[in-house]
Amino acid sequence: MKDVALRAGVSQSTVSFVLNGLDDMRIGAETRRRVIAAAEELGYRRRAAGRPPKHAGHEVIGLMLDEVATSPFAAISIEGVQEAAWKNDVLVEVVMTGGDRTYEAAILRKWATDRVRGVIYGSILTHMVSPPDALAGHKAVLLNCHEEKARLPSVVPAERRGGEVATQALIAAGHRRIAFISGEPWMEASDQRMEGYERALRAAGIPVDPSLVVEGNFLPSGGRNATLRLLDEGARPDAIFCANDLMAVGCYEALKERGVGVGTEIAVMGYDDQEIAQHLAPALSTVLLPHREMGHWAARMILGSEDPAAEQVRLECPLVLRDSHRTTTVS
Repeated sequence: MKDVALRAGVSQSTVSFVLNGLDDMRIGAETRRRVIAAAEELGYRRRAAGRPPKHAGHEVIGLMLDEVATSPFAAISIEGVQEAAWKNDVLVEVVMTGGDRTYEAAILRKWATDRVRGVIYGSILTHMVSPPDALAGHKAVLLNCHEEKARLPSVVPAERRGGEVATQALIAAGHRRIAFISGEPWMEASDQRMEGYERALRAAGIPVDPSLVVEGNFLPSGGRNATLRLLDEGARPDAIFCANDLMAVGCYEALKERGVGVGTEIAVMGYDDQEIAQHLAPALSTVLLPHREMGHWAARMILGSEDPAAEQVRLECPLVLRDSHRTTTVS
């Protein structure tokens, strides 16, 4: 849906309204035409209004998330599950629990009574979870989380590999003093992205310099403050790898405050491929989090005829190269 919105030059909400046949919205005929044309060019499957079911009642997949509103990636995961399910005429029922065990148990009892096809138990932050006991009564998979005993299949991003390919791209562009601005250290994603960064440096024969690793907070303020520290302390880096795109926004601000050219004097790499990345100047090179693909995977596991193997699957985080990772003053 994001690609359709970019091609048509409209918001994702507009694309959703048009493709879902919501004719009562005040969307002009020309805008509708552009959205439909973009969807057809990209091969996006349009959901026809009033489509009749193949049978009297649709089956249902239950999708249980701890949070939704605090992360843009939750919506992407939901869309991924829904896209894969609807291709099989299966509906998705989404609940947000806030981690409330009593509420989780009540929902799982309801879904057992409803005889749902299966349950996807997900989290907005990649971390180890202790799923509710009642989940054992359903065909179930874990989305963006995993459990210590690995009793259930799970899918998470390949964060270490993502950190590694991002750093390799900076090395390939000729950079050697590559700084890393981490997220909060308790976050699994931040820790693994830094491991990938260090692994790429060692593989290239570049020593890991602790003075080039600065803690951020996954927010623009953290990226700005960490970048100012890097500029003020020790030898200046020739590239900065930010552990997410929001910190890269703060990094851009700090470099511009100091009159340092982004992508001309100091290269910048982000991580996440949030919407803002392509609108920065220069456009931010980053790494894509595969939340849509993870949603597809989880739905396919539930819809499969066999019980999926109790293993952890790590999906690739593809590199998205734009303009910020190269400079004209590579040392």
